[in-house]
Amino acid sequence: MSLASIVSQIISFYGILIFVYVIMSWFRPRGVFYDLYRVLGSLCEPYIGLFRRIVPTGGGLDFSPMVALLVLQLLVQPLLVRILLSLGL
Repeated sequence: MSLASIVSQIISFYGILIFVYVIMSWFRPRGVFYDLYRVLGSLCEPYIGLFRRIVPTGGGLDFSPMVALLVLQLLVQPLLVRILLSLGL
């Protein structure tokens, strides 16, 4: 397994974490789910926060997680994989 495929899988997993975090934010997690929500928030909010400063909220809806996921999956992941493959990693 090459480093490029490992990085690709890590980025895909991080995208899943962001998706789960967003879904959990629609509900009021309690107990263990609240702890999980807080951990996911500490992992996902620094990245999503970058886009919250750029993307305007429309009618109370926050589209920054969607933009963050799109950038992660369509720009960051392919770019990093291409760089690592070109380096032979």
